[in-house]
Amino acid sequence: MIIQSPGEIAFSIFNFPVYWYGIILAFAVFIGVVCAEILARRFSDIPENFFIDNSPLVIILGIIGARLYYCMVNFSYYIQHPLEIFDIRQGGLSIHGMIVIGIVTVYFLAKKYRVCVLKLLDVLACSVILAQSAGRWGNFFNSEAFGYPTGALWGVYIPPENRPLQYFDSELFHPAFLYESVLDLVVFFILLFILRKTHRCSGYAFFWYLILYSLVRIFVEYFRIDSVLNIAGIPVAQWVSFIIIFAAIGGLIVLKYNKST
Repeated sequence: MIIQSPGEIAFSIFNFPVYWYGIILAFAVFIGVVCAEILARRFSDIPENFFIDNSPLVIILGIIGARLYYCMVNFSYYIQHPLEIFDIRQGGLSIHGMIVIGIVTVYFLAKKYRVCVLKLLDVLACSVILAQSAGRWGNFFNSEAFGYPTGALWGVYIPPENRPLQYFDSELFHPAFLYESVLDLVVFFILLFILRKTHRCSGYAFFWYLILYSLVRIFVEYFRIDSVLNIAGIPVAQWVSFIIIFAAIGGLIVLKYNKST
């Protein structure tokens, strides 16, 4: 049995194609918002419907951040095709850009509603990683985010037009998107456990999210062959992940210090 994408387009409305990528992202956003609202009611004193009411702003700014980051690391291409910056229907979003803009947005929302920013980030850490797990399946339908050729039974078929030239004669590739999706789901349950144990000590779930997801990304990048940018032979996603890990460890140390004092 060959695992193969049914194609990018799910259906058309009046000759306007609706892509699976968009459907999957919409579903991922939905379960992320629902998860955040459930966790907020159970583990914190965040106002009711906070995430539902503010999700449009967070989602829009998050997508903008994810797109701008992706375009920045593909600067040489988009400087020559500037209008394609606005075309996200074919993919091209980076979670690292979303994380940065998301943190900034949550900070200002916390100030506006007088809510502890770390409590918001704890809840979002759990909901975002769950949404990431679901959202990765958009890559399957786009036949992207795959790894090196493989003979494994779970190898995914990549159409010739999506294959790198050096692997044009190969058909099955490591489903890197699937590896990340499964690992993200594992991280979700770990963060849920941390949130249950430390919800009164705000910030722990958030910083552990940064560490665990970064480790997942570093691992998955070893399989991927479509990294958008390499620095000194190392994918930029791994460089950024290492930086995030060290920053998050620093955050945990600060939390531990503040708790002891």
